[in-house]
Amino acid sequence: MINPVLLRSFCTLVEVGHFTRTAERLFMTQSGVSQHVRKLEQLLGRPLLVRQGKQFTLTDAGERLYREARQIIRSLSDLEQRVGDDPPYEGAVRVMSPGSVGLKLYPHLLALQQQHPKLTIDYRFAPNADVEKAIAGDSVDIGFMTSLSTVDEVNCQPIAREALFLVTPSTVRNPDWETLLRLGFIDHPDGAHHAALLLGANYPEFQHSNLFARKGFSNQISLILEPVSMGMGFTVLPAHAVDAFPKPELITCHQLPHPVSETLYLGINRNRFTPGRVNTVIAEARRWL
Repeated sequence: MINPVLLRSFCTLVEVGHFTRTAERLFMTQSGVSQHVRKLEQLLGRPLLVRQGKQFTLTDAGERLYREARQIIRSLSDLEQRVGDDPPYEGAVRVMSPGSVGLKLYPHLLALQQQHPKLTIDYRFAPNADVEKAIAGDSVDIGFMTSLSTVDEVNCQPIAREALFLVTPSTVRNPDWETLLRLGFIDHPDGAHHAALLLGANYPEFQHSNLFARKGFSNQISLILEPVSMGMGFTVLPAHAVDAFPKPELITCHQLPHPVSETLYLGINRNRFTPGRVNTVIAEARRWL
């Protein structure tokens, strides 16, 4: 029988991609990690890695072992929760979402933690692709995305809809096409996508956000509207990001003739047991989104 400790070392090595950092994560020596890999190779009678200096690639056997071993490690990790106590308000819950959703949800989750001090909220902001990868890789418990996952490990359910809005400086009352061209676009990581959805549905002249002069860019959700409020351009953002802006008197949020909303999906790893504390946070999210 293969020792699960060897499998954990191997899976961690594959996921980290570096012997030294794997040793640090597992509180081992680098030679100890190498010994675990060699022991697995001896037990299975075939090489698992092709070593190239300090780097490596997996052999076909290594790929197969990683897929199977990852499921075993996850199952063992869940065993204590499955057979032991499963308190709904104790432990850490790792959450990841795009910024707009986080601006809406994070304060409510902090209030939940304040109410239940043994509960810990670990919240990360990230784009859809990173959220999907984190759910599949089991580095978060809950992920929110504005697109359906195409990864087998990720189970998605629609949880809410969020409207998109055209936002201009407060001096703009009639955002016709010529006005938008004159203002220019304040871009952000989802700027082209959001502009295509909303402006494409409302302006026949629209083809791509590149038609507008790019007047700025920010990847910080709370800062995207700063240049807009200063008259430097316009942007398209989800409702929660607009609602969180602290100086609403300096911007105008326009209701266009053809409203557009994004579906927000709740994602979890379909191969993992969902503990009580994670279900608590999911219920809180459904309440506020």
